[in-house]
Amino acid sequence: MSCKGTMAGGASETKPATAEIQAIADQVKCQLEEKENKKYTMFKAVEYQSQVVAGTNYFIKVQVGNNDFVHLRVYESLPHENKPLALHSYQTNKTRHDKLEYF
Repeated sequence: MSCKGTMAGGASETKPATAEIQAIADQVKCQLEEKENKKYTMFKAVEYQSQVVAGTNYFIKVQVGNNDFVHLRVYESLPHENKPLALHSYQTNKTRHDKLEYF
């Protein structure tokens, strides 16, 4: 018997960002601004991957300038834990063509 689909714990394929993903990025924007000590006037999610763990990791590519992008790793805990979204890590100085990967 063969199993099809994504293995548990593996990241999904990269997909275009949705309104829900933009909302997740918006919720962690101030966390990133604090860590980087800068304000982003542009903050547009363009694509993402998700990974189901005990909760969900979102890997989101966000456009912050003409050809300036950041990659965010956002953790969403399980609903019953009632915790806010957390910016776990991020990568700056990315371009539109940089592949979104697990980090």
